Amino acid sequence: MGKRIFLFLLTNVLVIAVAMLILNLLGVGNLRDGQGGMNLGSLAIFALVWGFVGSFISLAMSKWMAKKSVGAVVIEHPSTPTERWLIETVKRQAQKADIGMPEVAMYESPEPNAFATGMSKNNALVAVSTGLLENMTQDEVEAVLGHEVAHIANGDMVTMALLQGVMNAFVIFFAKIIANVVDQFFKSDEDEEGGTSWVFIIADLVLNIVLGILASMVTAWFSRKREFHADEGGAYLSSPQKMAAALRRLSTMQPGVLPDQMAAFGISSAGTLSMLFHTHPPLEERIAALEAKHDFKLA
Repeated sequence: MGKRIFLFLLTNVLVIAVAMLILNLLGVGNLRDGQGGMNLGSLAIFALVWGFVGSFISLAMSKWMAKKSVGAVVIEHPSTPTERWLIETVKRQAQKADIGMPEVAMYESPEPNAFATGMSKNNALVAVSTGLLENMTQDEVEAVLGHEVAHIANGDMVTMALLQGVMNAFVIFFAKIIANVVDQFFKSDEDEEGGTSWVFIIADLVLNIVLGILASMVTAWFSRKREFHADEGGAYLSSPQKMAAALRRLSTMQPGVLPDQMAAFGISSAGTLSMLFHTHPPLEERIAALEAKHDFKLA
């Protein structure tokens, strides 16, 4: 269920890095004040504009990227009992959550996974893997679907895009300031003033990628907080017991059944530095939060 966030973050970092490279090559990214420094006012406006452009391009591409990356096929004409049940369940949950009916898709994968993405509450996608349907009971799948529908209803992708826009602006702003310092350090007295040097272009590109990855830690922290809200939404749209049971089932599938890709992006618990990049909290914490809030103990 961390695939949604991972794809968004990866697209965002690449979009910003490529955009800054192109703008620097065209000279648009040259915001120096003519005295070896940067025009901070113009740079701040530039960073804000392009920071949010990169973030919302990533958001606009999220549904397309999600479908292409996993080969998800949208169920337009349900032809099997499983497909009909998926459509009916998501429809019922969407109505209860007061959002538009999302597209529902399935994709072939042995890993038990599901994700939701899209531009808005009324333009979203919910996709489930065959591995999820094969390894979970119907009640557990219902809870997972509720969790994903809750992400849509909570507007988490749009909120994340706004947060990522702010992070992008900081990345662009400080990347250019540091790149300018690096450029001035390597510049000799014979170098001509004006223009954009290759030292600046390369330093700016590298710094956008490195700082973008660091900014992703902030976004991942936000995502971990939102998971508890999505769990609550899943509990509301199915039941607290079903939601906790689904999380418990996931915990029994690691590390043997779940692949490294899922473990790396938040399904599994982690107590190492890598947890800073996890988009999901440890499963035991999420189960404990549900049990404490709803006053029950999962057997």
